[in-house]
Amino acid sequence: MSAATTGVTGAVAARIRHRVPFVEGVALAVVVVVVAMAAVGPLLAPHDPYAVNLTDALLPPSAEHWFGTDANGRDVLSRVLYGARVTLPATLVVIAASTVIGVLIGTVAALGGKVVDEVLMRITDIGLSLPAIILALGLSAALGPGLSSAVIALSVTWWPGYARLARTLVREVKDAEYVDAARVLGVPQGRLIFRHILPNALNTLYVQTTVDVGAVMLVISGLSFIGVGAQVPSAEWGAMIAGEANNLTNAWWAVAFPGLALLLTALAFNLVGDWLRVRNDPTIRREAR
Repeated sequence: MSAATTGVTGAVAARIRHRVPFVEGVALAVVVVVVAMAAVGPLLAPHDPYAVNLTDALLPPSAEHWFGTDANGRDVLSRVLYGARVTLPATLVVIAASTVIGVLIGTVAALGGKVVDEVLMRITDIGLSLPAIILALGLSAALGPGLSSAVIALSVTWWPGYARLARTLVREVKDAEYVDAARVLGVPQGRLIFRHILPNALNTLYVQTTVDVGAVMLVISGLSFIGVGAQVPSAEWGAMIAGEANNLTNAWWAVAFPGLALLLTALAFNLVGDWLRVRNDPTIRREAR
Protein backbone atom coordinates (compact mmCIF):
# COMPACT_ATOMS: atom_id res chain seq x y z
CA MET A 1 0.00 0.00 0.00
CA SER A 2 1.44 3.38 -0.98
CA ALA A 3 2.10 6.18 1.48
CA ALA A 4 -0.52 8.32 -0.24
CA THR A 5 -3.13 5.60 0.07
CA THR A 6 -2.20 5.05 3.72
CA GLY A 7 -2.53 8.75 4.37
CA VAL A 8 -5.96 8.94 2.74
CA THR A 9 -7.18 5.87 4.63
CA GLY A 10 -5.95 7.28 7.91
CA ALA A 11 -7.65 10.60 7.20
CA VAL A 12 -10.96 8.88 6.42
CA ALA A 13 -10.71 6.77 9.57
CA ALA A 14 -9.96 9.84 11.66
CA ARG A 15 -12.93 11.64 10.14
CA ILE A 16 -15.22 8.72 10.93
CA ARG A 17 -13.97 8.56 14.51
CA HIS A 18 -14.74 12.25 14.92
CA ARG A 19 -18.13 12.10 13.23
CA VAL A 20 -19.55 9.04 14.97
CA PRO A 21 -19.50 10.53 18.51
CA PHE A 22 -21.29 13.60 17.13
CA VAL A 23 -23.99 11.46 15.51
CA GLU A 24 -24.36 9.39 18.67
CA GLY A 25 -24.61 12.56 20.74
CA VAL A 26 -27.33 13.97 18.50
CA ALA A 27 -29.24 10.68 18.63
CA LEU A 28 -28.98 10.57 22.41
CA ALA A 29 -30.18 14.18 22.59
CA VAL A 30 -33.20 13.29 20.46
CA VAL A 31 -34.00 10.37 22.76
CA VAL A 32 -33.79 12.66 25.80
CA VAL A 33 -36.04 15.23 24.12
CA VAL A 34 -38.65 12.60 23.21
CA VAL A 35 -38.64 11.22 26.76
CA ALA A 36 -39.05 14.77 28.06
CA MET A 37 -41.92 15.33 25.62
CA ALA A 38 -43.61 12.21 26.93
CA ALA A 39 -43.15 13.43 30.51
CA VAL A 40 -44.05 17.11 30.25
CA GLY A 41 -45.17 17.59 26.64
CA PRO A 42 -48.80 18.36 27.52
CA LEU A 43 -47.57 21.12 29.85
CA LEU A 44 -45.55 22.66 27.00
CA ALA A 45 -48.29 22.38 24.36
CA PRO A 46 -49.43 25.90 23.39
CA HIS A 47 -52.97 24.72 22.55
CA ASP A 48 -55.40 21.98 23.47
CA PRO A 49 -54.45 19.08 21.16
CA TYR A 50 -58.09 17.97 20.85
CA ALA A 51 -59.80 21.37 20.60
CA VAL A 52 -61.66 21.63 17.25
CA ASN A 53 -61.75 25.05 15.58
CA LEU A 54 -62.90 24.76 11.98
CA THR A 55 -62.23 28.43 11.27
CA ASP A 56 -58.51 27.68 11.68
CA ALA A 57 -58.53 24.51 9.57
CA LEU A 58 -55.40 23.72 7.54
CA LEU A 59 -53.52 26.88 8.43
CA PRO A 60 -49.87 26.73 7.34
CA PRO A 61 -47.03 27.07 9.87
CA SER A 62 -46.99 30.53 11.41
CA ALA A 63 -45.97 32.38 14.56
CA GLU A 64 -49.20 31.33 16.26
CA HIS A 65 -49.16 27.75 15.02
CA TRP A 66 -45.53 26.71 14.50
CA PHE A 67 -46.47 23.42 12.85
CA GLY A 68 -49.72 24.65 11.31
CA THR A 69 -53.15 23.17 11.95
CA ASP A 70 -54.96 20.08 10.72
CA ALA A 71 -58.31 19.70 8.93
CA ASN A 72 -60.18 20.27 12.21
CA GLY A 73 -58.18 23.34 13.18
CA ARG A 74 -56.19 21.55 15.87
CA ASP A 75 -52.66 22.75 16.53
CA VAL A 76 -50.22 20.20 15.04
CA LEU A 77 -47.35 21.13 17.37
CA SER A 78 -49.53 20.51 20.42
CA ARG A 79 -50.63 17.17 19.01
CA VAL A 80 -47.06 16.11 18.22
CA LEU A 81 -45.96 17.01 21.76
CA TYR A 82 -48.90 15.18 23.26
CA GLY A 83 -48.41 12.26 20.88
CA ALA A 84 -45.06 11.43 22.45
CA ARG A 85 -46.99 10.68 25.64
CA VAL A 86 -49.14 8.21 23.72
CA THR A 87 -46.69 6.54 21.34
CA LEU A 88 -43.60 6.15 23.56
CA PRO A 89 -45.32 4.61 26.61
CA ALA A 90 -47.19 2.16 24.37
CA THR A 91 -43.88 1.17 22.81
CA LEU A 92 -42.19 0.70 26.18
CA VAL A 93 -45.05 -1.46 27.45
CA VAL A 94 -44.64 -3.75 24.43
CA ILE A 95 -40.87 -3.93 24.95
CA ALA A 96 -41.23 -4.66 28.67
CA ALA A 97 -43.90 -7.34 28.23
CA SER A 98 -42.05 -8.99 25.35
CA THR A 99 -38.80 -8.99 27.31
CA VAL A 100 -40.40 -10.61 30.36
CA ILE A 101 -42.08 -13.30 28.24
CA GLY A 102 -38.97 -13.93 26.16
CA VAL A 103 -36.58 -14.05 29.11
CA LEU A 104 -38.88 -16.44 30.98
CA ILE A 105 -39.18 -18.82 28.03
CA GLY A 106 -35.50 -18.55 27.10
CA THR A 107 -34.36 -19.20 30.67
CA VAL A 108 -36.63 -22.21 31.09
CA ALA A 109 -35.39 -23.57 27.76
CA ALA A 110 -31.74 -23.13 28.75
CA LEU A 111 -32.10 -24.69 32.18
CA GLY A 112 -34.96 -27.14 31.72
CA GLY A 113 -33.27 -30.01 29.92
CA LYS A 114 -33.12 -31.22 26.35
CA VAL A 115 -36.83 -32.03 25.86
CA VAL A 116 -38.05 -28.75 27.33
CA ASP A 117 -35.45 -26.84 25.33
CA GLU A 118 -36.45 -28.57 22.10
CA VAL A 119 -40.17 -27.93 22.56
CA LEU A 120 -39.81 -24.28 23.57
CA MET A 121 -37.29 -23.49 20.85
CA ARG A 122 -39.46 -25.07 18.14
CA ILE A 123 -42.34 -22.86 19.29
CA THR A 124 -39.96 -19.90 19.27
CA ASP A 125 -38.79 -20.77 15.75
CA ILE A 126 -42.40 -20.79 14.55
CA GLY A 127 -42.83 -17.33 16.04
CA LEU A 128 -39.64 -16.08 14.42
CA SER A 129 -40.67 -17.45 11.03
CA LEU A 130 -43.85 -15.38 10.95
CA PRO A 131 -43.69 -11.57 10.53
CA ALA A 132 -44.63 -9.95 13.82
CA ILE A 133 -46.57 -7.18 12.11
CA ILE A 134 -48.79 -9.71 10.28
CA LEU A 135 -49.54 -11.60 13.49
CA ALA A 136 -50.14 -8.33 15.35
CA LEU A 137 -52.45 -7.15 12.59
CA GLY A 138 -54.56 -10.28 12.86
CA LEU A 139 -54.70 -10.19 16.66
CA SER A 140 -55.49 -6.47 16.72
CA ALA A 141 -58.35 -6.97 14.28
CA ALA A 142 -59.66 -9.85 16.40
CA LEU A 143 -59.45 -7.86 19.64
CA GLY A 144 -61.03 -4.78 18.08
CA PRO A 145 -59.46 -1.51 16.92
CA GLY A 146 -57.66 0.45 19.60
CA LEU A 147 -54.22 1.23 20.97
CA SER A 148 -54.60 -1.28 23.80
CA SER A 149 -55.36 -4.01 21.26
CA ALA A 150 -52.22 -3.13 19.30
CA VAL A 151 -50.12 -3.20 22.48
CA ILE A 152 -51.49 -6.60 23.54
CA ALA A 153 -51.08 -8.03 20.04
CA LEU A 154 -47.48 -6.88 19.73
CA SER A 155 -46.62 -8.03 23.24
CA VAL A 156 -47.60 -11.61 22.43
CA THR A 157 -45.87 -11.62 19.03
CA TRP A 158 -42.57 -9.79 19.71
CA TRP A 159 -41.11 -12.12 22.37
CA PRO A 160 -39.48 -14.88 20.20
CA GLY A 161 -36.36 -12.85 19.49
CA TYR A 162 -35.83 -12.20 23.19
CA ALA A 163 -36.43 -15.87 24.00
CA ARG A 164 -33.76 -16.99 21.55
CA LEU A 165 -31.30 -14.36 22.79
CA ALA A 166 -31.98 -15.10 26.47
CA ARG A 167 -31.50 -18.84 25.91
CA THR A 168 -28.14 -18.25 24.26
CA LEU A 169 -26.93 -15.89 26.99
CA VAL A 170 -28.09 -18.13 29.85
CA ARG A 171 -26.46 -21.22 28.31
CA GLU A 172 -23.17 -19.34 28.08
CA VAL A 173 -23.27 -18.45 31.78
CA LYS A 174 -24.85 -21.48 33.47
CA ASP A 175 -21.64 -23.54 33.31
CA ALA A 176 -19.29 -20.74 34.31
CA GLU A 177 -16.86 -21.44 37.15
CA TYR A 178 -18.50 -19.04 39.61
CA VAL A 179 -21.88 -20.72 38.97
CA ASP A 180 -20.34 -24.16 39.58
CA ALA A 181 -18.77 -22.82 42.75
CA ALA A 182 -22.15 -21.56 43.95
CA ARG A 183 -23.66 -24.99 43.28
CA VAL A 184 -20.90 -26.68 45.28
CA LEU A 185 -21.58 -24.33 48.17
CA GLY A 186 -25.20 -25.46 48.18
CA VAL A 187 -26.83 -22.27 46.92
CA PRO A 188 -30.56 -22.96 46.33
CA GLN A 189 -31.63 -23.25 42.69
CA GLY A 190 -33.84 -20.18 42.78
CA ARG A 191 -31.13 -18.02 44.32
CA LEU A 192 -28.61 -19.44 41.86
CA ILE A 193 -30.77 -18.43 38.91
CA PHE A 194 -31.82 -14.96 40.09
CA ARG A 195 -28.60 -13.91 41.82
CA HIS A 196 -25.85 -15.52 39.76
CA ILE A 197 -27.09 -16.63 36.33
CA LEU A 198 -29.65 -14.09 35.10
CA PRO A 199 -27.88 -10.87 36.22
CA ASN A 200 -24.69 -11.94 34.46
CA ALA A 201 -26.37 -13.48 31.43
CA LEU A 202 -28.75 -10.65 30.65
CA ASN A 203 -26.57 -7.64 31.39
CA THR A 204 -26.39 -6.83 27.66
CA LEU A 205 -30.05 -7.46 26.85
CA TYR A 206 -30.80 -3.76 27.18
CA VAL A 207 -28.87 -3.19 23.95
CA GLN A 208 -31.40 -5.24 21.98
CA THR A 209 -34.34 -3.63 23.75
CA THR A 210 -33.03 -0.17 22.89
CA VAL A 211 -32.70 -1.08 19.22
CA ASP A 212 -36.18 -2.59 19.25
CA VAL A 213 -37.82 0.59 20.54
CA GLY A 214 -37.66 2.15 17.09
CA ALA A 215 -38.98 -0.95 15.35
CA VAL A 216 -41.87 -1.42 17.78
CA MET A 217 -42.76 2.25 17.55
CA LEU A 218 -42.97 2.02 13.76
CA VAL A 219 -45.16 -1.09 13.96
CA ILE A 220 -47.52 0.52 16.49
CA SER A 221 -47.83 3.61 14.31
CA GLY A 222 -48.29 1.40 11.25
CA LEU A 223 -51.15 -0.46 12.92
CA SER A 224 -52.73 2.89 13.81
CA PHE A 225 -52.27 4.11 10.25
CA ILE A 226 -54.15 1.17 8.76
CA GLY A 227 -56.94 1.47 11.32
CA VAL A 228 -56.42 -1.33 13.85
CA GLY A 229 -54.35 0.62 16.39
CA ALA A 230 -55.03 4.02 17.92
CA GLN A 231 -58.09 5.61 16.39
CA VAL A 232 -58.66 9.10 15.06
CA PRO A 233 -58.72 11.67 16.70
CA SER A 234 -56.06 10.23 19.01
CA ALA A 235 -52.81 12.20 19.08
CA GLU A 236 -50.81 9.00 18.47
CA TRP A 237 -48.40 9.80 15.65
CA GLY A 238 -49.54 7.04 13.31
CA ALA A 239 -53.20 7.97 13.81
CA MET A 240 -52.35 11.62 13.12
CA ILE A 241 -50.77 10.68 9.81
CA ALA A 242 -53.74 8.49 8.91
CA GLY A 243 -56.23 11.22 9.77
CA GLU A 244 -54.55 13.78 7.53
CA ALA A 245 -53.35 11.56 4.68
CA ASN A 246 -56.04 12.93 2.34
CA ASN A 247 -54.70 16.46 2.88
CA LEU A 248 -51.09 15.66 2.00
CA THR A 249 -51.08 17.67 -1.23
CA ASN A 250 -52.63 20.86 0.14
CA ALA A 251 -51.55 20.70 3.82
CA TRP A 252 -48.28 18.80 3.91
CA TRP A 253 -47.45 20.01 7.42
CA ALA A 254 -50.30 18.05 9.01
CA VAL A 255 -48.64 14.82 7.84
CA ALA A 256 -44.98 15.82 7.65
CA PHE A 257 -44.42 16.87 11.25
CA PRO A 258 -45.92 13.77 12.92
CA GLY A 259 -44.05 11.65 10.36
CA LEU A 260 -40.82 13.52 11.06
CA ALA A 261 -41.26 13.02 14.81
CA LEU A 262 -41.78 9.29 14.25
CA LEU A 263 -38.81 9.01 11.89
CA LEU A 264 -36.36 10.91 14.08
CA THR A 265 -37.40 9.04 17.23
CA ALA A 266 -37.09 5.60 15.64
CA LEU A 267 -33.75 6.52 14.03
CA ALA A 268 -32.40 7.96 17.28
CA PHE A 269 -33.21 4.84 19.28
CA ASN A 270 -31.60 2.68 16.60
CA LEU A 271 -28.42 4.75 16.61
CA VAL A 272 -28.23 4.74 20.40
CA GLY A 273 -28.79 0.97 20.41
CA ASP A 274 -26.00 0.45 17.87
CA TRP A 275 -23.71 2.66 19.94
CA LEU A 276 -24.46 0.60 23.06
CA ARG A 277 -23.81 -2.60 21.10
CA VAL A 278 -20.38 -1.33 20.02
CA ARG A 279 -19.52 -0.24 23.56
CA ASN A 280 -20.43 -3.67 24.94
CA ASP A 281 -18.78 -5.78 22.22
CA PRO A 282 -15.01 -6.08 22.79
CA THR A 283 -14.51 -7.61 19.34
CA ILE A 284 -15.92 -4.55 17.62
CA ARG A 285 -13.89 -2.26 19.86
CA ARG A 286 -10.67 -4.13 19.01
CA GLU A 287 -11.43 -3.90 15.29
CA ALA A 288 -12.12 -0.18 15.62
CA ARG A 289 -8.77 0.35 17.33
